[in-house]
Amino acid sequence: MPSLSLALPRFMHSLFVTRGSTTGRWGGIARWGIALSASISCIASSHAIAQQSIATATRPVAIRTTLDNQLVEWAWTKQEIQQAGQGLWPQYRGPHGDGVAAPDADPPVRWSESENVRWRLNIPGKAWSSPIVWGSKIWITNATNDGLAMSILAIDRETGKILIDRPLFTNEKTQKDYHEFNSYGSPTPICDSQHVYVTFGAYGTAALNPIDGSMVWQRRDLPCNHYRGAGSSPILFNDLLIFSMDGFDYQYIVALNKHTGETVWKTDRAIEYGTDDGDWKKAYSTPHVIQVGEQLQLISPAAKAVIAYEPSTGKELWRVRYEEHSSAIRPLFDGRHLYLSSGFSKAKLLAIDPTGHGDITQTHVRWQSTRAIGCKPSPVFLGNLLCSLEDRGVLSAMNPETGELVWQKRLGGDFSSSPIVAGGRIYCFDEQGKSHVVDREGNVLSENVLDAGCLASPVAIGKDLIVRTRTSLYCLRATSN
Repeated sequence: MPSLSLALPRFMHSLFVTRGSTTGRWGGIARWGIALSASISCIASSHAIAQQSIATATRPVAIRTTLDNQLVEWAWTKQEIQQAGQGLWPQYRGPHGDGVAAPDADPPVRWSESENVRWRLNIPGKAWSSPIVWGSKIWITNATNDGLAMSILAIDRETGKILIDRPLFTNEKTQKDYHEFNSYGSPTPICDSQHVYVTFGAYGTAALNPIDGSMVWQRRDLPCNHYRGAGSSPILFNDLLIFSMDGFDYQYIVALNKHTGETVWKTDRAIEYGTDDGDWKKAYSTPHVIQVGEQLQLISPAAKAVIAYEPSTGKELWRVRYEEHSSAIRPLFDGRHLYLSSGFSKAKLLAIDPTGHGDITQTHVRWQSTRAIGCKPSPVFLGNLLCSLEDRGVLSAMNPETGELVWQKRLGGDFSSSPIVAGGRIYCFDEQGKSHVVDREGNVLSENVLDAGCLASPVAIGKDLIVRTRTSLYCLRATSN
């Protein structure tokens, strides 16, 4: 259970901006071409980079325009991006939050315990949070099996050496209704140049010094009986750290000042759940900020509904209702439509036009699919295909405009980890230890086996594939072509 790839060099990434929802994912190419032409003199290999920009411009870039017309990341400034360099996977689902690696990423296709393993680090305890990367450091949260101790680790990306292993929270007891399938350390951390931010749900949230992992601020007063364990990973928006707390007793989304930890806004879910049983009110989704025309929207799937909020205030903008609960995905946006799976018991994949106001269930759902849709794994774009990995191992590629099935592969196994895309390939890791690499035509390029399975999602940077299994952290890198 969970818990931006940068198109072109980091300088080029700051030049592109998605301005509206009317042109869509493909129509944005012409608009981005204007920005490319205006900047061509700044680029050494202009022809090659221009061709690359056309290929990657089908995915919008999460950038906003400020009042002084300076292009600034919602979460990271241009200077921070340059500081991180190629080591930029700072949050759950990568820099863009969409599971797609940078265009220059080319991780290995084949590996095993004895092939293409740069290093392996055994990690004691039980935590399903995904790794994040900033520069030369990999960060992961960890927890003991009983949840009485929670910690943060920093690992050298090149060597696998532990640089920091710092205890964060201790608990005299844990919530009674913890589900054995989940862990006490499932939310993925997030970082910028100043801090590493972690949350363990109701057990504690903190900002850490990236030099030594020491605590800058902490909050342990945000109530929530997670019932099956926490799962929502935090995101950054300007100076806000935002995450959802959808539990058995309380259901809300909260924004903290990332510098101080103080609550800036908190919005309770105003959802008609149709029951008093809190087990049907839970959710584990990670929110996502998108731009629709001139408006910024914070998209937050919950039980029984997905709601869009103003990210600066928490004011509700619109909602779409559905019957499912325990949503655990991060939404996906292509500049025109929003895609998300609704959760348990049988997930639907919804394509939503996010331009409406109020309850838009009957008016703005463009299509929905119920065939082999993942409840826990998040959807991802593989080129111009929308891919959904069903929990029981069926990988489906669809036309994002219509939902029409293009191809489908039965991989087998059980999946909680979300797939990622790198080098034009999709990487899927199951809970038993097997992984599958599939190309855009649906051909299975390889099946690979490690000693233990994955619930965390992998990371792809450059030639490296960073994988957290139930027992270990790996850096996989091809030793030869």
